[in-house]
Amino acid sequence: MSSLRTIGRYWHSLRHLRPHQIYGRVLFDRVMPRPDLRPAPALRPVTGVWHAPASRAQSLIGPTTFRLLNVQHDLDAVGWDGGTIDLLWRYNQHYFDDLAAVGAADRRDWHAALLLCWVHENPPAQGTGWRPYPNSLRIVNWVKWALAGGQLPQECLQSLAVQARWQRRRIEWHYLGNHLLVNAKALVFAGCLFDGPEADEWRTTGLDIYARQLPEQILADGGHYELSPMYQSLMLEDLLDIINLASAYPALARDVPSVIRESIPPMRRWLAAMCHPDGQISFFNDAAFGIAPEPASIDSYAARLDFPEYVRPSEGITHLAPSGYVRMQRGPAVVIADVGQVCADVCPAHAHADTLSFECSLYGKRVLVNTGVLQYGQGLVRDQQRGTPAHNAVSVDGMNSSDVWGGFRVAHRARVHGVSIQDTGKTLELRASHDGYRRLPASPVHERRWQLGDGELVVTDRVTGGLQAMAHVHFAPGVVDDIQGHADTTEERGRDASGVNSLLGGRASVALGPTFSIGSFDWCPEFGRTTPATRAEIPLQGGAATMRLSWADSALQ
Repeated sequence: MSSLRTIGRYWHSLRHLRPHQIYGRVLFDRVMPRPDLRPAPALRPVTGVWHAPASRAQSLIGPTTFRLLNVQHDLDAVGWDGGTIDLLWRYNQHYFDDLAAVGAADRRDWHAALLLCWVHENPPAQGTGWRPYPNSLRIVNWVKWALAGGQLPQECLQSLAVQARWQRRRIEWHYLGNHLLVNAKALVFAGCLFDGPEADEWRTTGLDIYARQLPEQILADGGHYELSPMYQSLMLEDLLDIINLASAYPALARDVPSVIRESIPPMRRWLAAMCHPDGQISFFNDAAFGIAPEPASIDSYAARLDFPEYVRPSEGITHLAPSGYVRMQRGPAVVIADVGQVCADVCPAHAHADTLSFECSLYGKRVLVNTGVLQYGQGLVRDQQRGTPAHNAVSVDGMNSSDVWGGFRVAHRARVHGVSIQDTGKTLELRASHDGYRRLPASPVHERRWQLGDGELVVTDRVTGGLQAMAHVHFAPGVVDDIQGHADTTEERGRDASGVNSLLGGRASVALGPTFSIGSFDWCPEFGRTTPATRAEIPLQGGAATMRLSWADSALQ
């Protein structure tokens, strides 16, 4: 990459950030405080009720054996740091999520020993575990464990106080987004567990961050501004945890800003709209199963905290306008489409170049999917999975619609315009355009139209400017019946081919146009796990292409 292009990429990445984010990133790891080792404050009496929180799958499968992100390691072999272990795996190792996982009470002896092991082998301010994000999540999980009946040894209580003091001085204002809210949550939890003026200051600081940040980070439709269904689930769980904490410490409940409780109902509605009929999240931006609790677990948790049930999306159109997502539902078909901006300008870390992408379910089963996420960090896989060809979207001249790079950065960003939604009675119609390719010669514009009717979804793409464009289509594993018969081959279909292919055991078919190619891709429904599936690529001829998905009458559901 030329130096001029590199400078341009940095400029278009940095110009959206606030000044404190830029100098904060420069200074954060260069100005390191000393850990405060004073004795821990006294514990605050629990006078209320701690309800069972939303739970995750078991991740500690032996006294010292972790299975995280679908990768298994034993502590005796890999320790807490170093080696060739992926950084995200290390982060998860330090979270201690298993303390609040399914069946955690049966593993309490394992947990107690592991807590002491962590204290002895992770000196204050040293190693991955003391980075602000894992430090924050660990603080919360240790407090949850104590509230659920676990007895924290004095060594762990002392460490917990040191962790809270450290976190108070390591708030990630330069990142904003979910990192900042997670930091705030840790201070609130530690500030409730402990008593006295110091703990009160931790709690007040955390709640003040929530009061200041939620009006910005939670959009008017209830969506978290990082626009990821996975992070939406995590942020919603966090707010429910704060309400639960107020239940355990009712004398402190009056301190909880009203915006926390008020944000929960719209966030639940947003999450429901972004789920498929299988009850699981859709894959827009960084999203995968197994990181956040499942939506059903979050709903059950909300019910335990006395939040009322809500009306779920049904027939018709649900427009999450501030977030830029549209859900269309007709008969057995559900379409979820991205017609919004790439990300919050100040918080692009989890954005993908997926503008105007969509997913589709039919008869309760996913049919068209975005690729998902295998891993974080930097590298070819991460770049590819953030790229436009990894989504049901259109690339132009081999470029991404937004310039995603460096693992968590975005330079040039697609801007959506011309969003039009119509229910004609016969069809639900959605139309939108974006200018993400304006940096190319002739400044091409991509326009996409969805038409969802009884028994048919028609997706029409048009790209101006005369450059080569390609529509990418990804089928969920197990739904394709007869396309080529070999998902690992690529073969051009000529104009004499019908282009009609069987799906879902003959219950549906897809017409991909007169010319297209078939190949395979790795669907990544979870970090660290891939499943082979079929993809298609449709060249836009004369700047246009149409895909037609048809199915039997809705009465056959």
